[in-house]
Amino acid sequence: MKTLKSIFKLSIMVVFAWGITSCDGYLEDDIVSPNDPAEVTPELLLSNVQVATFATYSGQLTRQSLVFAQQIAGTEEGSQSTEIAQYNVTEVTNENEWEVIWAGSVVDCRNIISDYGAEGPYYAGIAKVIMALNIGLATDLWGAVPFDEGGLGLEVDLQPQFESQEVILGKIQVLLDNAIADLQRPLADNAFVPGADDLIFGGNVDNWIVTAYILKARYANRLSERDPAGSAADVLAHLTSSGVTSSATDAFMAFFGGNAANQWDAFQSNRQGYYSVSESFVNLLVDNDDPRLPFFVAEDGDGGFSGTPFDDPTITGTSYVGSYYSTPSAPLPLVSYVEAKFLEAEALLRGGGSAGDAATALNEAVIASVEQVTGAAAPADFVDAFASEDAGSITLEKIMTQKYIAMFIQIEVYADQRRTDIPSLNPNPNAVNPGIPKRLPTPQSERLYNPNAIVVGNILLPVYWDVN
Repeated sequence: MKTLKSIFKLSIMVVFAWGITSCDGYLEDDIVSPNDPAEVTPELLLSNVQVATFATYSGQLTRQSLVFAQQIAGTEEGSQSTEIAQYNVTEVTNENEWEVIWAGSVVDCRNIISDYGAEGPYYAGIAKVIMALNIGLATDLWGAVPFDEGGLGLEVDLQPQFESQEVILGKIQVLLDNAIADLQRPLADNAFVPGADDLIFGGNVDNWIVTAYILKARYANRLSERDPAGSAADVLAHLTSSGVTSSATDAFMAFFGGNAANQWDAFQSNRQGYYSVSESFVNLLVDNDDPRLPFFVAEDGDGGFSGTPFDDPTITGTSYVGSYYSTPSAPLPLVSYVEAKFLEAEALLRGGGSAGDAATALNEAVIASVEQVTGAAAPADFVDAFASEDAGSITLEKIMTQKYIAMFIQIEVYADQRRTDIPSLNPNPNAVNPGIPKRLPTPQSERLYNPNAIVVGNILLPVYWDVN
């Protein structure tokens, strides 16, 4: 059996390599074969699948999505970062990231569920939540992807059937329902339980249940334009079931420094100057006199705060991501109370309740974000300006703009911007494509070798839930 030290050693090797590369091959030599029962344990699989998920949610997919959403700017001429800024995204750009989702995360989630779920329903429940995170992100970015056959490998001859996003969103809800049922089982039903191998919650299943319900609300909210009233009702029902009342149950990606460093910090250390914070985002914080500015944004070369224009990568020496999210061991949010309050505000405004209640939820979200990030009470002047909305003043634009700020460096920003068109963004006039990408193209490996793939090459074609 692998020791916990071995689990961490193996896991940090994977996250470091995956997190700072985007064109290297899949690091199969760093992963113990799931077919070798002498080597694999549920503890090892759980740590590995979480680390792979951290790589996905804080690595290249996030960096490029935030370039599209204009929170981050590419700043190294001739590098991949400026290719992304010019929307030069092809079917080979994210081959590695695609493989990490399926071969690095989903396959091990399935192994945990099939091999250890009967005796360890808590392990199965956590694996199902993580599987929902990975397939949810895949469908957000690529549209149609595998679900029933995703991560089955040789069982389907590496040719899984793709399913439409509409179908997948429904299956994610069922997967999360099953996860919650597993996590609500009595402790006595478990022959073994997660502990330190659960890098997110240390085996706290109650927190995993809260996370699962917030994820149900997140994916119900994807249908805000397809089914405004129905999705609003579902969002509110899921949030009520979550029982979330504070940031104490937030799901964070865990990093430990060294070879297990936070990926914003690791990327800057290895490829300094490739990205900076965008000019428009810095200006938004400055104009608002936002107390989160020095936490979200690092000082530039002149000791101030500045960003790079989304359409001019030649402007360098500007600010990088600040220390709150970019130090070797800084945790990064996956699912949070702040997100839940913004979801509540939007759903209430859309038809699930009163405008006054929506305003209250927005105010609570903004204040909670400021207090969590700064460690201090929100300044009175800032609260008066941005967290004192009422039934007469609340608007969707205010909700989504404040969410755009509060969820800085989270890939959810890209989904929200596409879904609501808030903030309204202008495309890079110097780009190779005439508009901001709405999706990623189907990876070349799927187009060439999987006859069951639904192939889409047009990155300006919206995914199913994006009807703006």
